[in-house]
Amino acid sequence: MGLTKAENYTQAQNELAVIYKALGHPARIAIIQQLLEVNCCICGDFAKEIELAQPTISKHLQELKAIGIIQGTIEGTSVNYCINAPRWREIQALFNQLFNTYVLDRDCPC
Repeated sequence: MGLTKAENYTQAQNELAVIYKALGHPARIAIIQQLLEVNCCICGDFAKEIELAQPTISKHLQELKAIGIIQGTIEGTSVNYCINAPRWREIQALFNQLFNTYVLDRDCPC
């Protein structure tokens, strides 16, 4: 399979693809859901809630941090993670923009 030529797509299309890719793993969705439920979580606590090894959890956290949907603060030897609210709203707006382009009342020939 060939490489995707990012320059052939709009900035919004490329950004959405990166976000969807980062969200494309059930463990990452579980991490986000955990953060939404408890508001803030210490990295080690994820391993108790999500049955994965700590290094695996750390890798998933890195992917979520890379798209900016979560943020972490270091307190002693622990890292506390939470949802990055401004970025959450940006991503929500991108998703809504995509989903809102579909007109439900349009007749589809298929």
